[in-house]
Amino acid sequence: MVRLIAALVFLSFAIPVQAQEIAESHTGTKFAAKLGDSSLLGTGLRTKTMLKVKVYAAGFYVADSAAAGPLKGKAAAPDLYQQLVNGDFHKTIVMKFLRDVSTSQIRDAFRESLGNAGPTTETWLAYFNDIKNGQEIVLSWIPGTGLTTQVAGADKAPINDKAFASAVFSIWFGAKPVQEDLKKDLVARGPEVLK
Repeated sequence: MVRLIAALVFLSFAIPVQAQEIAESHTGTKFAAKLGDSSLLGTGLRTKTMLKVKVYAAGFYVADSAAAGPLKGKAAAPDLYQQLVNGDFHKTIVMKFLRDVSTSQIRDAFRESLGNAGPTTETWLAYFNDIKNGQEIVLSWIPGTGLTTQVAGADKAPINDKAFASAVFSIWFGAKPVQEDLKKDLVARGPEVLK
């Protein structure tokens, strides 16, 4: 009996624990429930045109310290989206592309969403190039570092401009988001994460 217990204890350390993943409901695209010290607040699907062409599945993460701090209990608060746009805490959006998208399509889409967000816009847009099905764009606001951008695994120079980063996050969470149902889906785990 002692040997059996010892063997089970040994196996529990020998077998790696799989990180919990959460599937986006429309595509089954999986996102880790945790990304470093951040938790997945929700997942959603970006579609384009009346034909609802699937462009990317998105996952949005907020720092656990923000979930337990300024966002705590705000899952249904009217100012939640404003906090997500302007809050000075680590937040990340991961876009997993479901189709090939050209450089001009990506840049034009961001340019249209950002409007006149200042001179930093063109510098940031130059970071983007063709994206293939299965590749990712990862955007993070990291206090003290700035807006970090990763395109298909390539890290770009951070842009430490809080107002510009707020404009970027307003693409999904602003008063006129790129897609209303995506805005809601990206905070769907709020009651669980922000309790």
